[in-house]
Formats: sequence, C-alpha cells, structure tokens
Amino acid sequence: MYLFYSNATGFYPLPAPQDHRNRFRRSTNISIPLAFHCQEYFLVAVVLLLTYCCHYLYAILFYQTIKTMRQTILLLTIIVLSFAANAQSSKTNHMSTVKPFKIDVKQSVLDDLQNRLKQTRWPDAPENIGWKYGTDPVFLQKLVAYWQNGYDWRKQEAALNKLPQFTTEIDGNTIHFIHIKSKNAHARPLLLIHGWPDNFYRFHKVIPYLTNEYDLIIPSIPGFGFSSHTAMNDDGSAKVFATLMHDVLGYNNYLIAGGDVGQGIAKSIANLYPDNVAAIHLSDVGYPNGTEDWSTMSKAEQEFGQFIQRWWYQEGAYAMLHATKPQTQAYGLNDSPVGLASWIIEKFNTWSTPGSSIESKFTNDELLTNIMIYWITQTINSSMRTYVVDYSVQLASSKKVSTPTGVAIFPGDAPTPKEWAERRVNLKRFTQMEKGGHFAALEAPELWAGEVDAFFKSLAK
Repeated sequence: MYLFYSNATGFYPLPAPQDHRNRFRRSTNISIPLAFHCQEYFLVAVVLLLTYCCHYLYAILFYQTIKTMRQTILLLTIIVLSFAANAQSSKTNHMSTVKPFKIDVKQSVLDDLQNRLKQTRWPDAPENIGWKYGTDPVFLQKLVAYWQNGYDWRKQEAALNKLPQFTTEIDGNTIHFIHIKSKNAHARPLLLIHGWPDNFYRFHKVIPYLTNEYDLIIPSIPGFGFSSHTAMNDDGSAKVFATLMHDVLGYNNYLIAGGDVGQGIAKSIANLYPDNVAAIHLSDVGYPNGTEDWSTMSKAEQEFGQFIQRWWYQEGAYAMLHATKPQTQAYGLNDSPVGLASWIIEKFNTWSTPGSSIESKFTNDELLTNIMIYWITQTINSSMRTYVVDYSVQLASSKKVSTPTGVAIFPGDAPTPKEWAERRVNLKRFTQMEKGGHFAALEAPELWAGEVDAFFKSLAK
C-alpha cells in the first residue's frame, strides 16, 4: 500500500516527467517500433534517389552507356532489399526473446529453508497479546510448524507451472509474465497488476472467471517475483508494461485492472499511453497527502483525509521504513524466513475483511506460497525499494486520469469516498463492495472478478 509517497501521491512538488517518447531509446535486443522502421526506409529512399539522380546526370554529361545505368539500378535495388531484410530480421529477433518459463527451485534452496526454520530463535511476547503489537505469535508459530511439516512447495510449484508463463527482456530487465489466451475470438486483452506484499500469485484464483472474455496478461512488477531485481517507480514500470503489451505481445488497445502499487502503475500507463488504454479498473485511487486545498474538498473527502492521517500514524510505519531505510531491514527479512513471514502476514491480517480471522480468509497454503515466492526469488528488498526509487521525479500516476475508470472499494481497504475518486480519475463506475480487502482478488476472487467484468462490459453498451 502506498501512502504519502511520491509513487502514488506525488507528495513532493517536483519537475514534470520526461516525454514518454523516450521509450523508443532501447537496447538493441528490443524491437524498434514499426513507425521507426518506416522512418528508416524513408531516409534510405531519399538517399538512394539522390544517388540515382547524380548517376543519371553523370551519364548524360559524360556519355555513359545504358549498361552502366542498368548496373547502377541493380546495385541500388540490392541495397534497398538489404535494408528491408535487416529491419525484418530485427523484428523477428525481438519476438524470439519471449521464452517459456517454468518455476524450478533447487532442492538445496528448500533444504536450506527447512534448516533455517528449525533454527528459529523466537522472541518473547506478552501473554495473549494477539495481533495488538503486530503479528500474533501464536498464529505465526502454528503457521511455521505447518511450513515445516505440512506445506508442500513442490505441489504448489506444479500448480503454478500449469499456467502459461514466459519471460522477455525489456530495457535490459527480465520481465516474467503469465499470458493466457482466451478461446473467445472477440476476447479483449486485460493486464492485471499486483501490489505489495504480494505478487502475480494474487490473481491466480480469478483466472477461471475471466478467461472466457479476456486474454489475461499477469506480469511480475520489476523488483518482484521472477522479474529482475530492479526497483522502479510507477512510470518506469508503466513503460515496461506498455512495451510488453504493445511491442512484445502486439496489443494496440487493452484494459488494465490493479490495486495498491498496481493502481499507480495503471494510472501511469493510462496517462502516458492514452491511445493504447481503453479503460482501467482500480481498487484504490491514491490518498490525500496533506498538499490538497481542503477548502475545495467535500465533507466526505475531508473526513477521508483525517482517516488517512490517523491511519498513517497507526499503520503506516512500514511504508516510512520502505521509503527511507529499506536496506536496513532487508538484511533480516532476506535472512530469516520467519522474519519475512511475520512482515508479510501482519498485512494480510490487517488489510483483509474486518471482523473475521485470517484463517477464514486465506488458507495456510495461500499465505505460504505468497511468502515462498519472495523467499526463493530473494525479492523482498527490491520490492521494498519501489517505495523510495526516483522519488525526486513527478510521476504521471499523480495526475488525474482521463481514461474511463471503474473503482471498487472493499471494506478491508481505506474507505475512499466517491468524491475523492472523481477528483482523481474519470469515474464511470463506483462500487462499495460487501466483502474483501487489499488482496480482494485472492480473498474474494469471484466477487472481484465479477465487478471488474461488469465494469468493462458496461462501457461496451
């Protein structure tokens, strides 16, 4: 979750971002857009035309034979065909960089994990403290016992590998993604973007509800999961995903759904590439950060701002650590699986449907598989760094979105009023959901998928 943080709110008054057309300046292993090839052809044609004219004048002035003219024309033709073949080869090579991907964790990594779990040095805790001071020690000890004696990573790995996964190289970074093509010939491409502290696994339960109507593209954000350990801000990830959708997968127009970090990236894509994004669906739109003119805000917005202020002091310490000193805590979280589990599990408890236990909302296997993806990829540090990287740049995600937007607010998340959503996006649908929270796609998959589908279908009427 992002609060009072530049990647989502634009908290720092800073200069405007660079023109997004700079995205064409890429490494040679990435395809050059077709428009750029056309510019190449045009320049080559102009040069060749001038060369031909010079030879023609030379033939007239110095009485060159027709044979010489024919040889010149043949040479020019060969040159043009060579340029065309080279350009086509470049495009073909780019497409070949998409590689099938399978998760295959070395057994030595799993053995090391078990040794670390056995050697856990548990801290003391007040009796019957529950979740009051953070992660419930009783719950965590039970979860770790199951991790050691009941959890089967190979079973979860096999289940994940049933999903069509791929990697590609974009701007020197490996990007991991799931790509599920619908059997429906009229299906629309839908990009699903996760947040923190989860990963692409957030969406695995909604896949059956959406594949009849959509081609699903579910990437790992840079710095998360099986993507490169390169932390990026909203605009950086937006450029990567726009390249993935348009240049790699060939989608000229698509839909996006996301929340938390994903909502910031979705807004950046919509603002940087408005011609490519038909609509977006969000589970939050960002939060008041204290820079607003409260005299222009409705009573509901002002109450929301006060709520966020209280939330910041009660629950936002993690975000301040991520945004200031992520490296300090990374040593412990990357070294201790129990420490990592504690840091993540507390958020799954706090940010889900209020009034019920964490066991009633997520299974142990779901909680541990999400944690395992952080553990085996060692991405907890790079994921936390997304809160701090390039905070000196004004981001496109901080600007109002003109792309048609649907917003669903879940009871386990911040109580965003409709007026605030209208201030931030081009609001076409606003729904207060009955169940779910920050991880709604995992906690209430049918409900989340139904709302997303209903919004996108409403735009087609």
